Amino acid sequence: MINEIKEDAAERMSKSVDVLGQNFNKIRTGRAHPSILDTIRIDYYGAESPLSQVASINVEDARTLSVVPWEKQLVPAIEKAIMKSDLGLNPSTAGTVIRIPMPMLTEETRKGYIKQAKHEAENARVSVRNIRRDALTDFKDLQKAKEISEDEERKAADDVQKLTDKYIAEIDRELAEKEKDLMEI
Repeated sequence: MINEIKEDAAERMSKSVDVLGQNFNKIRTGRAHPSILDTIRIDYYGAESPLSQVASINVEDARTLSVVPWEKQLVPAIEKAIMKSDLGLNPSTAGTVIRIPMPMLTEETRKGYIKQAKHEAENARVSVRNIRRDALTDFKDLQKAKEISEDEERKAADDVQKLTDKYIAEIDRELAEKEKDLMEI
């Protein structure tokens, strides 16, 4: 029973860190990377589809992405979706190829992106702490129901705290890496 609760907590904490990584991918660093466009969805025959499923996305150079739709009639819809997104990108079309230059980041925008990254990291930390709280509550309930002893409950709580420390350290490491990435010129 204790092991199941600890495994569940570890799995949920791991997912929190994975979500943080996905959120960090949305924060652009000034370099072209296809994952920047992951959040863009296109109306494709009545269904909302991710851009990566209706076009190929390539990195032309360090600051330019190229999007080549698989069907020519999708070009205007893709261009419109990119412009409407909150990514601040301005695509230009040449035939069926949509080129997306990555604007240079100013010091001000870099600081804004770092602030956003810190906010995302704090949300991940809160999520991990909430998972710890849930696990500790489960251990207390088991102890009150006399299914485990006080010593077992205390040891399980220590194990969950070690897990929490491990995942929070991982979140801090990812944040430091993202900050370094954002400040790089």
